[in-house]
Amino acid sequence: MAAEQIGRRTLLLGAGVLALTAACSSGKSGSDRARVADTVTTTSGPVRGERRDTGVAFLGIPFAQPPIGDLRFAAPKSPVPWVETHDCTKYGPTAQIKQLSEVTAIPEPSIPGDGILTVNVFTPNPDRAAKLPVLVWIHGGGFVAGSPASPWYDGAAFNRDGVVLVSAGYRLGIEGFLHLDDAPDNRGVLDWIAALTWVRDNIGEFGGDPARVTIAGQSAGGGAVWALMNTPSAKGLFRAGISESGAVTQPNDRATALAMSQLFTKRTGVPATAAALRDISKVQLHDMEDALRAPGPDNTTATLLGLAPWADGTLIPATSADVLKSGADQDIPLMIGFTAQEFNGASLGGEQPPVTDATLPAALGALGFGAATTGAFGLAYPGMSANQLAGQAQSDAVIRMPSYRVAEMRAGRNQPTWLYEFTWASNAPKYQGMSFHCLDVPFAFDLLGAPGVTAVAGDNPPQSLADAVHRAWVSFVSNADPGGGWPRYTLDRRETMIWSDAPHVQSDPFAAQRPIWLR
Repeated sequence: MAAEQIGRRTLLLGAGVLALTAACSSGKSGSDRARVADTVTTTSGPVRGERRDTGVAFLGIPFAQPPIGDLRFAAPKSPVPWVETHDCTKYGPTAQIKQLSEVTAIPEPSIPGDGILTVNVFTPNPDRAAKLPVLVWIHGGGFVAGSPASPWYDGAAFNRDGVVLVSAGYRLGIEGFLHLDDAPDNRGVLDWIAALTWVRDNIGEFGGDPARVTIAGQSAGGGAVWALMNTPSAKGLFRAGISESGAVTQPNDRATALAMSQLFTKRTGVPATAAALRDISKVQLHDMEDALRAPGPDNTTATLLGLAPWADGTLIPATSADVLKSGADQDIPLMIGFTAQEFNGASLGGEQPPVTDATLPAALGALGFGAATTGAFGLAYPGMSANQLAGQAQSDAVIRMPSYRVAEMRAGRNQPTWLYEFTWASNAPKYQGMSFHCLDVPFAFDLLGAPGVTAVAGDNPPQSLADAVHRAWVSFVSNADPGGGWPRYTLDRRETMIWSDAPHVQSDPFAAQRPIWLR
């Protein structure tokens, strides 16, 4: 067994290097091993990928025309067919032109260009007879940033284990989600659906089974999974979903979307219309987006995740809150969970003064928790200081509580659901021993050797944990069940997988939080 694990680690280190090479070059490698190009014919034309140790990578395949000119704020339109073989050995352009912040946990490169509506397909065997399960990955970034070209999203380990991985680009921020009077709403959601339609129509040629597609995403990507599960026109394009620390408070309501549109015009002086914005450069539009999302002199503040999927009444019929109240007719298997301290670090240090016992009730109130919950938070998280409790409350409000409510709602309707908490804590000094937002991604992808992982996870993150998490993902994608003794979440036992140094299932681990979370 030890020899097998050493071999796996060596393979994954090589896969991480190959992923970085693919992102930074057009196929040149430092190794002496010859690369063999593979060609697949899609509905738009032939594409050439690059053979690797675990299969073939096809990068930057267009699933829609570049959203420029009249198409900039339109619904995605099918690519113009081509005859010559399209070279797909490097990532295509990204919607992101600048990272969400100077330093991000996940390395997500920005690649210039207009053809941002592309998919990356990593397959172990581009043979129609293979009929392998398929995982479609939707990146995070608050719906305003992020990139499908991250080395953390490489498909090497999934290919090794017999899964086809697809990652997709989509329009972000204003271009993807701002309500415009003369354009279709939820354009980013339309991009997701177009990408999934491309998968349905083409993935068989890459060795995938269109009847066994699972969608997955982290943060905003997890919110995308939840939104798509409640979008009727996406029905039948996937059979299961994974929401990893998902922004499941979205879809927003109509009032929030319209308020963001009005605030945009108030802040920028530009009408919220496609006609007014069509010819504005990407950089200028990004600056406008920054102005929209920043605290302003007009004493108005944009809603957190205000540029996001919303219930427009046509594409998306109901808000997340409405779905939780009335239920949804969905028996789609869902794996959902979160890290232990998603955003706790936001309240530690920094420019803001630390929260004290005296200011804790106000800090909790700003997050939507009533003053009466102050004592309950102390009981739920014993030993934490007021400042730490404020950080934990932020983690709970944005990710943990909404995800738990989804699991509870679905369990109450006997919909197949598996809940988890990732508790393994980073040993990187910068992250103060926390299990924070994004930390679990390289474990799910089994890519602990990928660039940037050591910076956030510290030295020697446990390969055994990556093996366990990744194995559950592979099982879920393959069988719509994570297996490994991880039972469905039910209201009588509330069994939850705890991803720690010693992964285990625990019954009702959030009993202390439940009075706060289900208030």
